Amino acid sequence: MKHFDVIVVGGGHAGTEAAHAAARMGAKTALVTLRREAIGVMSCNPAIGGLGKGHLVREIDAMDGVMGVAADRAGIQFRLLNRRKGPAVQGPRAQADRKLYRQAMADLTAQQANLEVVEGEAVDLVIKNGHIAGVILADGAEIECQSVVLTTGTFLHGVIHIGDKSYPGGRMGDRPSVPLADRLKALNLPLGRLKTGTPPRLNGKTIDWSILESQPGDDDPAMFSFLNKKPLVRQISCGITHTNEVTHQIIRENLSRSAMYGGHIEGVGPRYCPSIEDKIVRFADKTSHQVFLEPEGLDDDTVYPNGISTSLPEYVQHEYVRSMRGLENVEILQPGYAIEYDYVDPRSLNSSLEMRAQPGLYLAGQINGTTGYEEAAAQGLVAGLNAAAAALGREQVQFSRTQSYIGVMVDDLITRGVTEPYRMFTSRAEFRLSLRADNADQRLTPLALEIGCVSDVRTAAYLAKQEAMDAGRALMEACVLTPKEAISHGFKVNQDGQRRSAFSFLSFPDITFDDMARVFPELQDIGPEISDQLAKDALYANYLIRQERDIAAMQRDEAWKIPEDFDYSGLSGLSNELRLKLGKAQPSTLGQAGRVDGVTPAALALILAKLRQSRKQKSA
Repeated sequence: MKHFDVIVVGGGHAGTEAAHAAARMGAKTALVTLRREAIGVMSCNPAIGGLGKGHLVREIDAMDGVMGVAADRAGIQFRLLNRRKGPAVQGPRAQADRKLYRQAMADLTAQQANLEVVEGEAVDLVIKNGHIAGVILADGAEIECQSVVLTTGTFLHGVIHIGDKSYPGGRMGDRPSVPLADRLKALNLPLGRLKTGTPPRLNGKTIDWSILESQPGDDDPAMFSFLNKKPLVRQISCGITHTNEVTHQIIRENLSRSAMYGGHIEGVGPRYCPSIEDKIVRFADKTSHQVFLEPEGLDDDTVYPNGISTSLPEYVQHEYVRSMRGLENVEILQPGYAIEYDYVDPRSLNSSLEMRAQPGLYLAGQINGTTGYEEAAAQGLVAGLNAAAAALGREQVQFSRTQSYIGVMVDDLITRGVTEPYRMFTSRAEFRLSLRADNADQRLTPLALEIGCVSDVRTAAYLAKQEAMDAGRALMEACVLTPKEAISHGFKVNQDGQRRSAFSFLSFPDITFDDMARVFPELQDIGPEISDQLAKDALYANYLIRQERDIAAMQRDEAWKIPEDFDYSGLSGLSNELRLKLGKAQPSTLGQAGRVDGVTPAALALILAKLRQSRKQKSA
């Protein structure tokens, strides 16, 4: 019988990140997947990143994760979204070559020490003395471990819908996970149903690209990994077409044939990534929707039409797709479909993504009610690190809202739960001025070094960058101008008598690093990467001083720990509704309690008073 410290079930984005994270921690790790060649498969859009999502990928990379590295190896078009806005809301995105991404993940997995791939289907969990002790495969083999991470994606009781036709499937071409889903149901876990969808895949050879608008990548690509500086493979352009009134009329006439509108699906879909049917119904006043035609690879003619996911019958898909400009004669290689699957209410997890009711069992990805590769991988990182820490007898690894988008997402999930598939946005973070994509390594790599999940290559690169940052900042602080001197150089400043450093001047919207380097030639010794980072840090420096007060206030609330056996029913003055909500959410800190839906300042005051009373009684 084989024995591992950690077993990760599922080889998707959550599973690969979880397995790599556990292995980097020094845990002997098994990645159980149906097919070795399916590790890292991009089952929906072959793209990584975007607004909010790109922040997550940079944070994963800062912890020495693999998604950013693989995306850079496979990226065939890089774009920094919101480039014209401030750095805090900019999001890196890459169109990826589907085959190259899968190959990159396979290579990284093969190279990772402490990680073994086990082909098979996990059908049951071994539980001894109330704690997870292993998994059982479909062939009867039992594998022992201390921790299990489940990353089942859309496979738990997965059902694929195309029009009025439905059949079991975890994704197109793969069977669902039924025995494991039944096992989780038998554990009385709080389960629900969600759905997601995908558009039809098109044959690029049958698209009239000559009449379509072209969308190239950026001239100065922003990479995902802090270890990479430029793209590694040939870059391409995407195409743009639009739906029209004919398209919309075809869809309206066939709404009753859609799996969603025909009543065949009970699960809730993602509001922020709606199907084309949803768009036509919800935005009835719009006569056109943009559709991005995204090639799936450098040597692959398959095209992903981003913006028209659907569950309409295949013949209707042909009709409405061919009503669009440039697609009049297009061939559909694979029809679009909706998929419905089980998920576990994430409010049943703690901040390490471990099940409160089942020690040793960790969940990550769509099983927690999220959508998207990036959200899945970030959860995989959290679950993998903590599953390894538990197996090795170390302290939990915590990600807070004040420190990372990863912390924002985990906290949102475990305190508020989900009513639809959760997607990350920059607007979800209270402190997004400090939680920027560009400074993810400054925020999180020190944590990664502290817990010991960083390679020597990453460590050397980070320390060299920090040394250069510190030297550059010191040099800029030593270059000082009076208001009179600044005005003589053409800078618009108040004559307030205050001497300012070159770093301080970069907080002025009309003053750039190049402006400062013309006044102080010694600043030209600072390299472009470091000067660009210092300029971004300087831009927000004054705002961050104010924000630090809010962060400190939140951290004070987080410092008040709430025991697992805290009795909300004993708090007079607390409504029955809030007693039920708090009892279900089981917040671990006062700060988390404040983020439970409907909890008021008055309710927090009652909880705080009880916590203080308990603390006094213990110290007496």
